[in-house]
Amino acid sequence: EKWVQEWPGMVVLCVGQMFWTKGVEDAINDTTGQNGLREYAAKCTGQLNDIVQLVRGELPKSTRTVLGALVVLDVHARDVVTNLAKEGCADTNEFKWLCQLRYYWETDDIFARMINATIKYGYEYLGNSSRLVITPLTDRCYRTLMGALHLNLGGAPEGPAGTGKTETVKDLGKAMAIQCVVFNCSDGLDYLAMGKFFKGLASCGAWSCFDEFNRIELEVLSVVAQQILTIQRAVMAKQLTFSFEGSELNLKWTAAVFITMNPGYAGRSELPDNLKALFRTVAMMVPDYAMIAEIMLMSFGYAEARDLARKIVATYKLCSEQLSSQDHYDYGMRAVMAVLRAAGNLKRTLKDQDEAILMLRSIRDVNVPKFLSHDLPLFEGIASDLFPGVELPKPDYENMLSAITRRP
Repeated sequence: EKWVQEWPGMVVLCVGQMFWTKGVEDAINDTTGQNGLREYAAKCTGQLNDIVQLVRGELPKSTRTVLGALVVLDVHARDVVTNLAKEGCADTNEFKWLCQLRYYWETDDIFARMINATIKYGYEYLGNSSRLVITPLTDRCYRTLMGALHLNLGGAPEGPAGTGKTETVKDLGKAMAIQCVVFNCSDGLDYLAMGKFFKGLASCGAWSCFDEFNRIELEVLSVVAQQILTIQRAVMAKQLTFSFEGSELNLKWTAAVFITMNPGYAGRSELPDNLKALFRTVAMMVPDYAMIAEIMLMSFGYAEARDLARKIVATYKLCSEQLSSQDHYDYGMRAVMAVLRAAGNLKRTLKDQDEAILMLRSIRDVNVPKFLSHDLPLFEGIASDLFPGVELPKPDYENMLSAITRRP
């Protein structure tokens, strides 16, 4: 408990992951039978509860961010150990263990492994930031992206909006400690602008994630394919310098290009075959909202995280079925995240208030302003059904009203 508050966030998360990997492998190799993993799962649960307890106390903002990210990763770590114990994993070479993201300290360096892919830790300082909740979908995407990096190819998550394509790429960058630059593409991009971008990436070894990549014009895409191929071939050949668009550049081998695509929209082009060959595609579908909400609420210090997460999901499900259809109504992942952020802020300021009141207030604060007048009674009905007997205290606008009415 003391150690996690004294070190920078990236150090805490990375060292925590390394100790977890070692702990799991020691538990699997434990010769006393299957109890090793069960005991380690109980230990992980105990440590997680201690951290959640810390989050509920008085903490500086930076420490709270570190502990929030630690809870998110520790929940996944605990679930992995529990599943390994349930499935009777008896060897560190079994696939159900190899398919997890594992960190090792070897030859005075850190390496991240997943299946047969090994990537060296990047040591790039990325600041103190939150981490993405790891669902089975995130895990599957990580496996594809790590496999692509192992083969010096790019990764291409594709799927509808709000499924976490860009966020997953960014979070893998955080896990590898490599800077990831996100760029939103439009049809106005030409090959010269993309060339400048690639020059910078290759010489500083960063990752790039080109959002909505298939919005770029088809003629530009075929030139871009050639530019990416030049960088990928130079990395494969382990060159220290290479020639690109008439310039001689230094090359860092960590450079990689990721693209995200939103298929089936107007104004999107199909990728040419020479470009498709440079990427490993992964389909992203709708994530598990309830699981994400539960883990996020736990990281904010909520004791009734599971029940409240289910209520958020039920609220949006009922709203999508009963309320009128409007262009500005959104019941997807972004809307859920807005409620969770509001709930986290309220929990910080009103620690001792009933959690059901905090959650109902968050849901109302985020949604009521955008609902039309004829949908409001329906929404009130849904809220009172899901939160029976929960009365919201009247908001105190006294200071604001006096400031508005004060004469200059």
